Order: sequence, then structure tokens, then C-alpha cells
Amino acid sequence: MRVFVAGASGAIGRPLVPKLVAAGHEVTGMTRSQERAESIRAAGAQAAVVDAFDAEALSAAVQDARAEAVVHQLTALPERLDFKDPKLYDATNRLRGEGTRNLLAAARAAGAGRFVSQSIAFMYAPTGGMVKTEQDPLIEEAPGVFGGGLRALAEMERAVLDEDGVVLRYGFFYGPGTYYAPDGSTTADVRRRRLPVVGKGTGVTSFVHVDDAADATVAAVVRGARGVYNIADDEPAPMKEWVPVFAAAAGAKRPLRIPAWIARVVAGKAVTMFALESRGVSNGKAKRELGWAPAHPSWRTGFAESFR
Repeated sequence: MRVFVAGASGAIGRPLVPKLVAAGHEVTGMTRSQERAESIRAAGAQAAVVDAFDAEALSAAVQDARAEAVVHQLTALPERLDFKDPKLYDATNRLRGEGTRNLLAAARAAGAGRFVSQSIAFMYAPTGGMVKTEQDPLIEEAPGVFGGGLRALAEMERAVLDEDGVVLRYGFFYGPGTYYAPDGSTTADVRRRRLPVVGKGTGVTSFVHVDDAADATVAAVVRGARGVYNIADDEPAPMKEWVPVFAAAAGAKRPLRIPAWIARVVAGKAVTMFALESRGVSNGKAKRELGWAPAHPSWRTGFAESFR
């Protein structure tokens, strides 16, 4: 299959492109950078240097690639997430709005029969059970910049599903090129004891190794039916459990514990909500329908492996 990957030089794009090539697909990877285009070619793919906001050039690139499938991995997140920064998600929100519309239009013009889009698994409403399926409701209102990010994501998902596309809600990435990599900003924070357990640490997180996320994406390109899939490992975990394990893997001291009210003052309401109320996800649908299973089934061993 001829596959066009938008965001081919990002955290998931880097492992995704060679996996698609290895699976026998003819891949064109899109990036805005001439320098990064060379790494895409080195992975065995063609490279298209295009800005997602240049609708005409983007459409021409997708048509030149004769794309049968288009994969949307466009984000513009900073090296460090600061939820008190009012502009934190501005660039990514624009990509998820205008950029998604341009990419969908380009895929339509090229006659691509499949469209696979990234999304996030940590957007389920903090009500009811602690582990969610794709049928559960999403957060309707959230504090600060995270609320704006969620609105952009909901708009993006609706646009993709309206075109009979596939939405992959990824858990928190760890592994090379992520915030949780040995050189990532979250790792730097935990080594400085700046990633404390907040309150009782009851909020649940679902992780996925970036290589496993790429494998799931390859499976979705081939077998994904219209709809949403949670892409995460087998063990959703409360903050109070995973933060100490991550700290140990990173060679850091045991994390501190702080009251929730201090977290709200220092880090903001969104961070506190995650720490206390977030929900994890079930990957059962992806396993059943995509024929995928994570090679790193648990962060308990995955964290340690990623630091070796």
C-alpha cells in the first residue's frame, strides 16, 4: 500500500516510517524540515517537505505520492509541558483544526481510501469506573489550556470520523524521543524531584511504548475500520504506583508527596485533576479488531527497559 505519513519526523513518526517500510508499504513521509527529510529517506521512504497550512502544496504532495492511505501524526508540542503557559497548545490546536482539514481534503482529492489519525487516551470523563472503553464519555469541560486542547481534539476526531476515518487514542508515550525518554523533560523533572505524588495519587494513567504505538498504527493502516481505538499497554495504573517505579528506573530519589492544594497553586488545576481523577483505558478493542498486542505489556518492566 502507498502510505503518506504527515508528521513523519515526530516522536511516533520516527519509528512508524521504518515499520511501515519493513511491512512492505511504499511510504512518503512529510516534514517541514529539509534536514529531517534526510532521516526519512534514510529510513527507506520518500520525503515531502511541506507545511500543513499550505493546503495547495499539501494536496499536491499527497497526490504525487498516489497515497492509498494517509496517516495524521501532526503535533507541535514544546520540549517541556507547562500547563500554566496560556499558549502551550496553540500551535498543536491549529494543526488539529486547520491542519487536519487540509490533510483530509488532500486525502480526498488523492482518492485515499483510508485515513488514520492520532489522538489521546487521557480525555475520558473522570466519572464512574477507573478504566474506560471507547464507548465512554469524554471530558466536556477542563481547566486552563487543557480545556482548549480537548476542544481541538474533539473537533479533530469528529472531522476524521465524518470522513469514515480511524482515530487512535494513544496513552502517554514513553521510550525514545518522548518526555519519558532518558533525555526527556519529564525524566529531568523526576531526577530533580519535581514530579511528586499529589494527594493520594489516585488518578489512573495508561502508558504505551512509542514502538508499540507505531506497531498499532501499522495495524490500523491495514485493518482499521471506521471508529476509535484505545492504544495503550495492559496495565492502567494510579499515580501513586507508577511515579515511584519511573523514578527508580531513571535512577532518581524516591518522589516526594505533596498535598493537592499545593499542586493546584504550583502546577495548576489541570495537573491536579490528572493526579487525582484521570482515568485509564482498556486496549481490548485494538487487540480484537487490529490483531495488535503491545510488546511492552506493562510500564513496570517497560520503564526499566527504556533506560537500559
